[in-house]
Amino acid sequence: MGATVSKDLDAILENWPYEPGKVSVRKTLSADGRVKLQMRIDLGVLQMETEGRPDGQRPYGCESMLDYYTRLLARHRRTTGQDEGFTLDEQACELLRAEALQYYYRYLCEFVLEEFENVQRDTARNLRAMDFMASYAQEESDQSSMESYRPYIVMMNTRARANMAMQEHRPKQARRIIREALHSLREHYEQMGQEDVYRASPEVGTLQALLKDVRREIPMTPLERLRRQLAKAVKEERYEEAAQIRDTIARAQQRSSTE
Repeated sequence: MGATVSKDLDAILENWPYEPGKVSVRKTLSADGRVKLQMRIDLGVLQMETEGRPDGQRPYGCESMLDYYTRLLARHRRTTGQDEGFTLDEQACELLRAEALQYYYRYLCEFVLEEFENVQRDTARNLRAMDFMASYAQEESDQSSMESYRPYIVMMNTRARANMAMQEHRPKQARRIIREALHSLREHYEQMGQEDVYRASPEVGTLQALLKDVRREIPMTPLERLRRQLAKAVKEERYEEAAQIRDTIARAQQRSSTE
């Protein structure tokens, strides 16, 4: 009989110790040469595919359960000409939630590795899954079961897109992306009847801080510079200087309107 091959992971884990509070991620090659993502967690290591479903499975020959149920909806529409009558039962919703967790772990890894295009891909995919469940789940509890995660997913999606814009030296586009996301989150909390939560939301705070960083990369126009000087003069009670700056601003605005 040949020697028994040990399946113990101790050697791997000892060479990659777990660090509480830190997202430890790395890439590795499989036996067939494909790139895999690995995340170190307290109980071991998670390994994921970089494309398709993170666990590498193809349920019912589809890329994911979301893809499978989306195809069922398309078939239902072709047959009936409408969405009415198509629903997701409790089991389907549970499968979709479990699958979304896989994509969460992957886009977390991708963000640490600064693979922002892939973060955008996977966060957008999870947002589609949430919208799909909200529209077609039979049970009201399933319809809203993932809504509490929406602010976090929107935040991660926005950070990825804004970082991509900054890498392309397009700070104004990054600013627009962040502003649109903040508006979307405000609407989300209003629809949930949680207007006060918006101001205390850590996701909103993260995006507002990112917006400040992005704004610093955008050169001020002469008019913006004058307005900042005006605000400073008023704050310091230099009212005569403030009046002169107001006159300069008024002349500049008049010239702009006639051009």
